[in-house]
Amino acid sequence: MHQYKTLLWEQANGVATITLNRPDSANSLNLEMARELMLAAMRCDEDEDIRAVIITASGKMFCAGGDVMSFINAGDDIGILLKEITAYLHSANARFARMSAPLIVAVNGTAAGAGFSLAISGDLVLAADTAKFTMAYTGIGASPDGSSTHFLPRLIGLRRAQELMLTNRVLSAEEALDWGMLTKVVKADELLTEAQTLARKLADGPSLAHGEIKSLLLSSYANTLETQLELESRGIAKCMNSSQGKEGLKAFKEKRKPTFNPS
Repeated sequence: MHQYKTLLWEQANGVATITLNRPDSANSLNLEMARELMLAAMRCDEDEDIRAVIITASGKMFCAGGDVMSFINAGDDIGILLKEITAYLHSANARFARMSAPLIVAVNGTAAGAGFSLAISGDLVLAADTAKFTMAYTGIGASPDGSSTHFLPRLIGLRRAQELMLTNRVLSAEEALDWGMLTKVVKADELLTEAQTLARKLADGPSLAHGEIKSLLLSSYANTLETQLELESRGIAKCMNSSQGKEGLKAFKEKRKPTFNPS
């Protein structure tokens, strides 16, 4: 069911791992990969057994951005191609952001262009100490896609986002961490293990509460204080009235670790 040409898919113990798998092309994003990312995101959004998701990549690079040769080969139809690619990619972005399962991005190497955008869209972002980050879009006369104009200013502020997007400044992993783009920097050979450990911890947690947290944070910039307060009120009531909430309260009373089965 989950056979892809540009991705690797693994699912075990509540964790889905999606690996970008075009290493000979620097894991650059072509039409097929964009479509397969959309399909993988839909699967993660629909499968209740998936309670945490990891996105990483094979080879030395995370993702070099768009597949520029496919842009060149499109000729005068490049506008149509890019609208089709972004239709798939942005559908994936939206579903990863709105699914209940937390998204962990494990950045194993350079993330440029759409790869940069995908990297910072995670709920938690781990990076190898060798990773580098650059917007790169204007190097080919392009503007950003893949959700970075939404997430980047919120993570690091408008002024720094402007610098990265207009100048293509390259950030090291430590600089990206200092700027607030990342959750943690780890040694390259420990990256996947760290991501898997974190994903298993999240998969054992309260999936309903995780989904509410993601939803509340995603809407917080668009809402008034009163609207956000109402959403918080409804969210916490929904969580505590669920089987997971009742288990959490029971475990607290019994002084034991809760077991959060799917609601």
